Amino acid sequence: MGYDIAVIAGDGTGPEVVREGLKVFAAAADRAGFTYTLQEYDFGAARYLRTGETLPESALDELAQYDAILLGAIGHPDVPPGVLEQGILLKLRFALDLYINLRPVKLLPGVWTPIKDKGPSDINFVVVRENTEGLYASTGGFLKKGTPDEIAVQESVNTRKGVERCIRYAYDYANRPDRRGKLTLCGKTNVLTYAWDLWWRAFNEIGDADYSHIRRDYAHVDAICMWFLKNPEWFDVIVTDNMFGDIITDLAAMVQGGLGVAAGGNLHPGKVSMFEPMGGSAPKYEGLNIINPLAAIAAVSMMLDYLGQPEAADCVERGMVEAISRMDSLAAGQMGMGTSDVGDVVARYVAEAC
Repeated sequence: MGYDIAVIAGDGTGPEVVREGLKVFAAAADRAGFTYTLQEYDFGAARYLRTGETLPESALDELAQYDAILLGAIGHPDVPPGVLEQGILLKLRFALDLYINLRPVKLLPGVWTPIKDKGPSDINFVVVRENTEGLYASTGGFLKKGTPDEIAVQESVNTRKGVERCIRYAYDYANRPDRRGKLTLCGKTNVLTYAWDLWWRAFNEIGDADYSHIRRDYAHVDAICMWFLKNPEWFDVIVTDNMFGDIITDLAAMVQGGLGVAAGGNLHPGKVSMFEPMGGSAPKYEGLNIINPLAAIAAVSMMLDYLGQPEAADCVERGMVEAISRMDSLAAGQMGMGTSDVGDVVARYVAEAC
């Protein structure tokens, strides 16, 4: 079996962490016996500053033909905020219809969490975020802009199709053998009574019709934030909209030990999907071999699982635990080893211990 992988290393330390992720991916391929091809793309700040181009339309059709995309990081201080994020990340998300943002939240052994008296057995849940609608659909406008009477309107767009396919994916994920069969809807039904009426009805109608064996419950988004800190063990799979998902997954990243180990996937199940570390491009660390690559390696683990290689994905995660046991810290410049050394430890574990 073979896979075609597109690589967008991006900006800052993105190329460094992607290099370590691909090192681990190569070890997993050798161990699992699959083949792959890689095609690198230079989309990012350097290309934009050189050409004024973010992501050409021709690239979208090309990228749609791959099995997966591995992304490093996008963002550079010489480019105004939002230019690269909207011109590359959001453009890919909408053009490829990557309607699921999948964020596993798992505390690995040896990783410190700020939550007192909680360990790996308590922090192991997944957030399924709708990724193409809501407040991020860029619907709205201005009236009397620049005047004292200015009005700005930003609309949340929620379609039955978009809500239903997200909820169905979440139910299916809760039904996986490695999950506990529970799905929580995170919303704000008591205030946002139009959008969340749709979410609430779809959640229950789909559950009643097709997933009666999955336990389900509901929590307001503000309550979710409290319970993440007090009782994260309550959660298995959480499904929510675009804005709430964006917020609670950043909180969840801290619960699992920080952005140094957090990865995510932008998915269109059955089609090309994109995987990335959650940290930024960290340009101040570029080229110093001191950035933590574990989040990029976690993205590779997610990509392997998506490609139908769950055993290889699990092996990579165990290799990450091995690397963590040898690191002084997860912080850049404080790891007690270099970026490439961390990748070597994980790749060696995958090659020899799995």
